[in-house]
Amino acid sequence: MFKKLKEKLRPEEHQTSDSGSGHLQQSQYHPSNPFYTVPHTQGQDAKLSETYQPPPGPPLNHQASASGYASPPGPPLNYPSQPPPSWEPPPYHDWTVIPDNSLIPPPPSIGYDSSPIANSTMEEGDRAYAWTNTNPLWQPQTLTPAQHAAMQNGQLALLKAPTYTGDVIPQRQPGHWKCRTFSQCKDSSILTNLPIYSALWDSPLRTQRSKTIYFELKVTGVGRGRFSLEEADAGIAIGYVAPPYPTFRLPGWQRGSLAIHGDDGRKYVNDTWGGVDFTTSFRPGDVVGIGIIFAPPKNPPSYEQTQQRKLLDIEVFFTRNGRKEGGWDGNEELDQRSEGGTIGLRGECDLFPAIGVFGGVDFEVYFGSGSWLYNPY
Repeated sequence: MFKKLKEKLRPEEHQTSDSGSGHLQQSQYHPSNPFYTVPHTQGQDAKLSETYQPPPGPPLNHQASASGYASPPGPPLNYPSQPPPSWEPPPYHDWTVIPDNSLIPPPPSIGYDSSPIANSTMEEGDRAYAWTNTNPLWQPQTLTPAQHAAMQNGQLALLKAPTYTGDVIPQRQPGHWKCRTFSQCKDSSILTNLPIYSALWDSPLRTQRSKTIYFELKVTGVGRGRFSLEEADAGIAIGYVAPPYPTFRLPGWQRGSLAIHGDDGRKYVNDTWGGVDFTTSFRPGDVVGIGIIFAPPKNPPSYEQTQQRKLLDIEVFFTRNGRKEGGWDGNEELDQRSEGGTIGLRGECDLFPAIGVFGGVDFEVYFGSGSWLYNPY
């Protein structure tokens, strides 16, 4: 549906004269990595040898998003210089000479062109595509110990999206919310005020420990009195997003997001099309949950996997009424239409719980483990 423009990144070459010998020296800059510069030799102009320092203040495009989420207080982390970019093409693999076909990666999941229940318009999809191109993924943010403790305890608040028409009511127990939308509610994603996964605090690459994130949602009404989602005019989705996210879209439809949609029972991972068969539709009374386990790799990743950013073992799982109902490998190859693959979902970005809604629905959300039917730990 959407074709992204692929920019050809070429290193820019700047020539400077050595003040001692007059020989030309060369420094390289990469447009996507302003922090990396090839070191200059001694005797070079002092101004050119100075290390680039980012300007003070938050990074660009890091103001509060349309969802109402504002970045946590405090200065952003100053990231170290990245390794130099590789301009060599990846090694060619002749798969026909591999005797054991068990070594061949599994085929990508093949999705549908559209959902049999409810679909967004092409115009909304184009708008979301333009939005994500304008707003790149945020870098992980520095969080205070108090903020991280609140995340660990499930003390998260829900924030209304501008397109959300309805009520979001906190309950006495922290992390418990009751929500009700009206029939005219358009596609909306409700996000939390804080992430549920912090890349800087929780990544197994830093802690050398597994990290599990999870929350549950109870469906109490769909379509105002309907007891079936066939030909429904309302629906609920449950998942995660990496910010910023266009909250006028359901989770799973755009870059850096995944979700299970309750109207068609399909899973969506950066899938603007029709999803992939996964489970059955959500019914009133169902308690559904979604979780992700990030773990240090059991087997060291190969060079090819490292090139594909497979640095962690990732398991996504779905529960219904206290029982695990299914899941998938978070590193699995996606349909080629999912441009960008699993970017943002590999443990490299902060992740936020996301509840997608459209039409009239009633539900409750539980972020605190004391209220869960399923124990993921």
